[in-house]
Amino acid sequence: MSEFWLISAPGDRENLQALERMNTVTSKSNLSYNTKFAIPDFKVGTLDTLVGLSDELGKLDTFAESLIRRMAQSVVEVMEDSKGKAQEHLLANGVDLTSFVTHFEWDMAKYPAKQPLVSVVDTIAKQLAQIEMDLKSRTAAYHTLKTNLANLEKKSMCVSASLHVWLGGNLFTRTLSDIVSKEDFVLDSEYLVTLLVIVPKPNYSQWQKTYESLSDMVVPRSTKFTVREFYYDEKEIKREREEMARLLSDKKQQYQTSCVALKKGSSTFPDHKVKVTPLGNPDRPAAGQSDRERESEGEGEGPLLRWLKVNFSEAFIAWIHIKALRVFVESVLRYGLPVNFQAVLLQPHKKSSAKRLREVLNSVFRHLDEVAATSILDASVEIPGLQLSNQDYFPYVYFHIDLSLLD
Repeated sequence: MSEFWLISAPGDRENLQALERMNTVTSKSNLSYNTKFAIPDFKVGTLDTLVGLSDELGKLDTFAESLIRRMAQSVVEVMEDSKGKAQEHLLANGVDLTSFVTHFEWDMAKYPAKQPLVSVVDTIAKQLAQIEMDLKSRTAAYHTLKTNLANLEKKSMCVSASLHVWLGGNLFTRTLSDIVSKEDFVLDSEYLVTLLVIVPKPNYSQWQKTYESLSDMVVPRSTKFTVREFYYDEKEIKREREEMARLLSDKKQQYQTSCVALKKGSSTFPDHKVKVTPLGNPDRPAAGQSDRERESEGEGEGPLLRWLKVNFSEAFIAWIHIKALRVFVESVLRYGLPVNFQAVLLQPHKKSSAKRLREVLNSVFRHLDEVAATSILDASVEIPGLQLSNQDYFPYVYFHIDLSLLD
């Protein structure tokens, strides 16, 4: 599943035992894969500051999620005929998104933990705002290019031609420069003018039999056949063809990818190895990826796709850092000082197990909110050693990460 639950509980002895108990139950019941989620020791600041950050981070979380979904959709749109390979470009630091989340490490270089929390949040907010502004600008330019090309292509649909009669397509409005040639016209004559006649396909046979007998005074069945004014201009025809070629070239360059660029994303981490401490499951291997390898994967890509790849990664990384910040702020507000809590990332194995997983968590941590637990726990649902809840409530800090909408 592409779904994660990010929770935290106080780090005292009782709650560490509760976490181990939770891990034992979820492992035996095959409910989820659990790993510790490392969060730095930030500067706490004042209570008022934390309360303000709680609200600000909630809004920033929503904004970041919306932004990465829009960027993912833009990648699919730009890929067009290769949209089935779009997922290969939705990476974070060169790895698939699930691996990045399960192997998360705080980026100290980008977001120094020694800075005040307000400064860290402000840095992320400005970064995401800049990415959104650039996204709007770049996608608007791409959509304009696509619209201009579509309008030109609409005027240049391929149709059959015979003498001076052209069939099919909307010939009332489209250009005829790709259909007619100079030889089709009588040019520079005082007495002769070439007229182009648009004939519906079903009437083509009839037109062939009767057009030669048409009077130069009256056009029979003129309600069915339309004479269109068209002046043959070689310069204009050349200009339209050159414009079509230019737009096609520009559009192709926006998303063209080489076989190297479409190489399936690896499950490696760039520049360093990541150490993960699982709660009951084996380590997932993590290897390094050099800058040269990462650069080679971008060769042959159009500028828009390349920008989307880089900035999708940046936005996604920022989003997961926001989740970490929210866990820290909410844990301090709920569990108090000194700062002492343990964050855990749970990945449910399947959607059908989500309800049961919730029941396990509520039962294990019911002591964190005994009053609420007493009123809603259902005694009819049991597993060995645990009393489970059929209700959704959160005696612990909880956040949800859903990657399925990026699929």
